[in-house]
Amino acid sequence: MYHDARDPFSTLAGNATQGPLSGWRLARFSAMAIPVAGAAAPLGVYVPAIYAKDLGVPLGAIGLIFLIERLWGAAADPLIGALSDRTRSRFGRRRPWIAAGGLLFGISAAALFFPLPGVGAVYLTGALFLFYLGWAMLQIPFLAWSGEISGEYHERTRIATFQTVATSIGLFAVLVLPTIADQIRPRDGRLQLALMGGLLLVTLLPALASTLLAFPEPELATVRERFSLKESLRAITGNPLLLRVLISDLAVTTGQSIRGALFVFVVTIYMGRPEWGAGLFLFQFVFGIAAGPIWMKIARRFGKHRTAVAGELAQVAINLGLLFITPDRFDLLLALTLAQGLAQGSGNLMLRSMVADIADKHRLDTGEERSGLFFSTFSLSMKAGQAAAVGIALPLVAWFGFQPAGTNSPAALDGLLLVFALGPALAHAISAGLVAGFPLDEAAHAEIRRRLSEDFASLQPAE
Repeated sequence: MYHDARDPFSTLAGNATQGPLSGWRLARFSAMAIPVAGAAAPLGVYVPAIYAKDLGVPLGAIGLIFLIERLWGAAADPLIGALSDRTRSRFGRRRPWIAAGGLLFGISAAALFFPLPGVGAVYLTGALFLFYLGWAMLQIPFLAWSGEISGEYHERTRIATFQTVATSIGLFAVLVLPTIADQIRPRDGRLQLALMGGLLLVTLLPALASTLLAFPEPELATVRERFSLKESLRAITGNPLLLRVLISDLAVTTGQSIRGALFVFVVTIYMGRPEWGAGLFLFQFVFGIAAGPIWMKIARRFGKHRTAVAGELAQVAINLGLLFITPDRFDLLLALTLAQGLAQGSGNLMLRSMVADIADKHRLDTGEERSGLFFSTFSLSMKAGQAAAVGIALPLVAWFGFQPAGTNSPAALDGLLLVFALGPALAHAISAGLVAGFPLDEAAHAEIRRRLSEDFASLQPAE
């Protein structure tokens, strides 16, 4: 088939794989999610604590370093997405970024997780910034490519489901390792870092090869104009459908992060079961691995946005149920944690699948290819949601009088439980409200694909 170099619609006109995709090839393509997701838990939970406790970096310096990185990422992530949309090479648009990002990710992971003796704040700053840059160069083009493999509405949900399962596997594997380290040498932070970093490095090269070779990259036209921050911001802020999905994802991430930030406190202090602090968190992720295929089947029957609403309302109900747990009702907490695992990721999965459809509509309306830019916004919503959770949840429980290392009154413990239950419930309710009645359903997307194909056909030379 002849492809006009100016054509922004060729993915939907024949270059993207059509029909059901091979499950084996989707599993190979999704392998990159394992090391990428496996880095999230160590960076958010273990790296700051270990660099402070075992390596002597001041807590204030660590907090400042992570804050500055968030601000740096807010500028760098959209830039990477926009530049990957503009890349032209014999290897495609996304592959060069993923390969280069993988190299940087691996080198900086070795520095971050295997620190030399006597390292300080400057070392942590350099290693962390390079690590996050490599991570973004991997993650953003990878997500954009996943939305280009197929132009079909439900197949995109299937692609996102494979990625969600791989993400859960990566998170579960990396969360097991600190528990193993504690059995070998209790409270040895360097050993915990080495095991987690070793997992990332061992899985990185096979995952890179697997992802890069799983599918041919569609010959979608690149954006030809020079990068403009103003135009990129306008493409994001001027797209009401994208903003609805982005704010919905921000709410989802905020709810999940509030739960994560307070989970150990609730289990170990409120429930009085310190032996379950790490184990119950892992228990949740075991069921999270099975959750993706369940929600994929629901979405095939009811559509993406209705399934997202159903998943978020289920999260609301589960979190409200936490109001009824008491120290002598551990069985209820166990049941709700199981339910949380099964509901886990339902909103994230659907929202990421919906962005690829929004990018198609944007192509039809403007002729612009912005998939990489649009998917980069998830990095912003993730970081903002995590920061908002810490900025809201921890000061609130402190205001109620809760002290992680001291004696707590019944009122302080009740305050901890209220924030733990009502914070995520409210966040997930907001997310559901934002995507309820979303206009870009299967029928609307089919019409967009038809019109894109017609526009593409009109550009072909007459025989």
